[in-house]
Amino acid sequence: MPYIYILPIENDPSPWIENLEKSIHRTFGYYSKLASPDICLEKTFDMKRMQYNSSQILLQMIASPPPDAEKILGIVNIDLFIPILTFVFGEAQLRGIGSIVSLHRLNNKFYGLPEDKELLSERLVKEAIHELGHNFGLVHCANQECVMKSSTYVEDIDHKSVEMCDNCRRELRSL
Repeated sequence: MPYIYILPIENDPSPWIENLEKSIHRTFGYYSKLASPDICLEKTFDMKRMQYNSSQILLQMIASPPPDAEKILGIVNIDLFIPILTFVFGEAQLRGIGSIVSLHRLNNKFYGLPEDKELLSERLVKEAIHELGHNFGLVHCANQECVMKSSTYVEDIDHKSVEMCDNCRRELRSL
């Protein structure tokens, strides 16, 4: 039986893991497994940007996937970037095995606001479902409420649903 592996990279998953696992199963029909990755974040750090290159982390994550891994989702609490963007909430390989989401900019504390663990968990679930959707072959959706809608700002994440729209659900079933 294939699983979606969740890799908490240098962070404690206990505040959010249960909610994330339930949401992954509800959306994609896969159970998940928690794994301890052997990732060297230092190799991915860009001194000029003071951020971590998410693409380089992804390459480390997927270097030797477990044989029963359908997808691999990394969760970090560091500021991520890709070379063409100032920052990213996450990144995924379209129709690939690996995706990553960062808690860093999903956390209210980043914006100088009081910490809200429930909101952080909700934002993480939305971004994880979004990135895994890309892994399964979905592209960005124009529906403002669909979880597959692209998010430039954290407010965009807050405004969209945790669910896929009817079109994206149909597309997912057909893939």
